Amino acid sequence: MQNELAIHLDAFIASVEEAGFSAAARRLGVTPAAVSKSVARLEAGLGVRLFQRSTRSLGLTAEGELLYRQVGLPWRDIGDAFGELRQGAGKPAGNLKISMAPAVGRLYFVPLLEDFLAQYPDIVPDIWFDNRQVDLVAEGFDVAIGGGIELTEGLVARELSQVRIVPVASPAYLERHGTPDTPSALASHRGLLRRSIVSRRLVSWELHSDSGEQVVAEIRPAAVFDDPEAMARAAACGLGIALLPLPHALPLLESGELVRILPRWHANTRPLFIYYASRKLVPAKVRVFVEYVVEQFRARGIARRFSGQAGSWSA
Repeated sequence: MQNELAIHLDAFIASVEEAGFSAAARRLGVTPAAVSKSVARLEAGLGVRLFQRSTRSLGLTAEGELLYRQVGLPWRDIGDAFGELRQGAGKPAGNLKISMAPAVGRLYFVPLLEDFLAQYPDIVPDIWFDNRQVDLVAEGFDVAIGGGIELTEGLVARELSQVRIVPVASPAYLERHGTPDTPSALASHRGLLRRSIVSRRLVSWELHSDSGEQVVAEIRPAAVFDDPEAMARAAACGLGIALLPLPHALPLLESGELVRILPRWHANTRPLFIYYASRKLVPAKVRVFVEYVVEQFRARGIARRFSGQAGSWSA
């Protein structure tokens, strides 16, 4: 009976996190019919319906949401504990579900994986690229990497770096339109604006000087983006001036495709975090990954570069 309950809970939790029986079946290595049957038996045992089913979608009922909130994280903890015991006491092992921004992930985190996997060959990184803050518990992530996160109860965050945001343009744009030498001169230039993913509002150009001055600069909109990587490419193509986080700007600054302008000025510096769910017992796979990334950001000088403290292009 207990073994059957474990199978049914596995099927239920996988169906929630994969948003369907077919995807849950692929994750569990069984057939969709087996997943559906397990969920149906769990519903019959509890006497409630957990999912609203249709031909096109699968959604949780209120009872299903309550069950997932109460058992989802503890059930993963139990699975992690048994997995680690099977691999050897406390040995880091298993699937590690990670969320990170696409461009920053590809450029700076993927290159860290070779050494990490050499040290921990029994961990399998499962990396999801997305420009948003994920809900670790609800979406089943072990670790997420991002900036501007809301540190809600139940999250642990380790700061990786401060991220400086700087005004940049392509050499071709500056040759055609001239180089502004003060924030007020931006009013006559074309700007690539960013729309906040969270608020959906345009991000204002609030600039701060190294000496402590603060201004809100005006610039003529040329285009609006909700993705900083697309904005970086547009700036490199000469469409206008952009305010870019250094992680996105660095490769183009170092290649000469972009030039930093108004070197004494920058937008608010923001932190980049690695964060994970607060648990009494953090799984070994999570613990070693977090410690590895924090250490590598320091050892490889990534934190210094993101904060604008290194680089031949910097003033």
